[in-house]
Formats: sequence, structure tokens, C-alpha cells
Amino acid sequence: MDIKEYMTTVGRQARDASRAAARASTNQKNQALQAIAAAIRRDAATLLAANREDLDAARAAGLEPAMLDRLTLSEKGIAAMAEGVEQVAALPDPIGEISDMKFRPSGIQVGKMRVPLGVIGIIYEARPNVTADAAALCLKSGNAAILRGGSEAIRSNRAIAACVREGLAAAGLPDTVVQVIDTTDRAAVGHLITMREFVDVIVPRGGKGLISRLLAESRVPMIQHLDGNCHVYLDDAADAAKAMKIVENAKTQRYGTCNTMETLLVARSRAAEVLPPISAMLTGKDVEIRGCTETRALVKEAKAATEEDYFTEYLAPIISVKVVGGLDEAIEHINRYSSHHTEAIVSENYTAAMRFLREVDSASVMINASTRFADGFEYGLGAEIGISTDKIHARGPVGLEGLTSQKWIVLGDGNVRA
Repeated sequence: MDIKEYMTTVGRQARDASRAAARASTNQKNQALQAIAAAIRRDAATLLAANREDLDAARAAGLEPAMLDRLTLSEKGIAAMAEGVEQVAALPDPIGEISDMKFRPSGIQVGKMRVPLGVIGIIYEARPNVTADAAALCLKSGNAAILRGGSEAIRSNRAIAACVREGLAAAGLPDTVVQVIDTTDRAAVGHLITMREFVDVIVPRGGKGLISRLLAESRVPMIQHLDGNCHVYLDDAADAAKAMKIVENAKTQRYGTCNTMETLLVARSRAAEVLPPISAMLTGKDVEIRGCTETRALVKEAKAATEEDYFTEYLAPIISVKVVGGLDEAIEHINRYSSHHTEAIVSENYTAAMRFLREVDSASVMINASTRFADGFEYGLGAEIGISTDKIHARGPVGLEGLTSQKWIVLGDGNVRA
């Protein structure tokens, strides 16, 4: 196929469909979402079969374990995917919401109305669940979506896309409201990120290579989802039992996710007490520990950490550990080495915990909780389009509101300006 012609057609169809999505009623959008969820549940066996084909091809191609983990669909994962779509249907519709109405001395009323962004292009690797999540969020927020998944998930994405099209048809909406790019040709991405006349925003979800390419080549504004170099800090006032539970969950529940802890910071006053049992737990799960000099004095299995280790998102059973003087040094370390995704403090000291919340410059900051909670589903967004590490427009898990904008509205009664 001629990729440029194909992508131009997709873009033009998306722009036309965005108008239908913007004027769709809440009931119509919810009807489509409920039908999509029902189709996903019904076709679980078909989705699993398609995913097995993707996994077989990915293993044959030598994909890394972290990528295979993100690519894998399970019965539980498919049920969660359908539940996420249903949660989006249950959320309030943000479109048309009017806020901040105020009378001005001239007699006019001035306020804001929430409106769709228009056409959203999502570029993602592995994670076929993103196909359903992105479709649901874009539809409920009144946008059209162009979804370009990675070649490693093409069969899974096609199967999920069929469920999405069925749901759109059930609600009387054009199937072009959500289009999944049906080619693995990398040139499709190059066209998508330069079609300013058709696409209003790009949401990239992938590794550093993808993000670097898009930052260099995109002519369309982006909501960036960068890497997740996440930290947990065990404070002087940390509860040891809570610390053990949180570190175990944050690091070992899943290794290939962007909200997995990659660096553990421990206050010097507690290091001799908490580091040996935590390290024993980690090594018992075959996690490689790379630590500072003080860490290695307490943990004989630990290897020497380099400066680069503290910048690294491993997406693997590897963890960096550093003993720090206290809260000030922990905050300084995080703000220097973090990717500004998610950080957590374990502490029973209210003042220290509040300082951590205020001073750590990341999209999600937590007290006494695992970094694995940094997720749109867990935050009550139903699903997420991604986790933005930007500061402008949207930050953290991006749900419905992050896919909208606001316009000024003025209500008058024949008013004219003097």
C-alpha cells in the first residue's frame, strides 16, 4: 500500500469523525462503551488466541522479558480491560461542562466550557490493553482517535479493534471515530506525527527510542509519557513492616511497568536495621542489588552502583540502593535523578511526609503506599491514555479531563461595548 495515501485517508476520516464524536450525546457514547465492553468479554477466547500468536512471534524475535510482560494478555487482564471501559462509561461526561461563570460590570456573563481536543494520535509499544483504554477515553471525551500500536501486538490490536468497531456501530457512530492503523510499516508513524491538518495532539507511550524520535520529528503537539525511574524513600521515622511490604510490592509485583520502583533510598539512621531484611527479601526473588558504599557494607550480595545506575529505568529485576543522610538528601537525589514520574516516602512523621509531598517534583508523590498505584484505573479514572511527565496541560495519569480543553464563553442580552 502507499503509506502516505493511506495515512492521509485515515487522517481525513478522523477529522470528519471528530465532529460526530464531539456532538454525540452522553447516552450515545455510553451505549457504545457498554457494547465495546460486552464484545471484549464475549470475545475473550479470540483475544487470547490472537495474543498467543503475537507472543510466539515476539519470543522468536528475541524480545526482552519486560516487553513480553507488557505484551501479554491474560483472562484476568481481559476482564480488567472490559471493566476499565465500563468504568469510563460510568464517569461523568466532561464535554459541555460550564464553569466559573461571572457577571462583569458591562452586564455580560463570562465563563468556560469544556470541549474535546479533536483528533488524538496515540503511538504505543506492546500493551494491547492500551487499544481499549485509549478508544474508551477518547470516545467519552468526544474525540476521534488514531491508534498506532507496535508491530509486536498487531494481531491483538486488530482483535480488540473489531470489538471497538462493533460498539461504535451499536451506538450509531461512525467506525472512523476510532481507527487502528493496520500496517506495521514504521513510515506510518512519520506521517502521523506530521499531519497537523488532521491531528491535534500526539500521545506517545513507549521506550526512550520512540520518544526521542518523536521529540525530534513531530510537528504535532505531544502529551509526553517518558520513562519511569521511580523512587521509594525509607525515612528516619519509617515503620519497618510497612517499608518491607511497600518495597516488595513496588519492585517485585511487576518488573516491566513504568510505575515500578527502580531506586530505594534509605535514611542512614535506619539502614543497619531495615536494609539487611529487605535485601534478603529482594535477593530471595532474584533481584540484583546495586548499591552505594554504605549499602555494600551492609549487604554482601550488592554490586557497586554507578552514577548511571541512579538514572536508569531497569524494567528488570535490578534495583539501585543508596543510603542518604535524611530527608533533604533524599529529596535532592530524587529531583536530580528521577524521571519525575512517581516517588514515595515511608514515614510516620507528618512534617517530613508533607515536605516530601510539597518538594518532590514528580507527577505522582505518595506517602506510605507503593508506586504501583500510579495508574489511571487505581486513581479512579477508569483507564488512562498514558502517564504524562509534562507539566503543561496534563500531568500524571491522563484520563478524560486531560483529553479536553476549555474555551471561553460569553452570555449577553444585546450587550455592546462602550
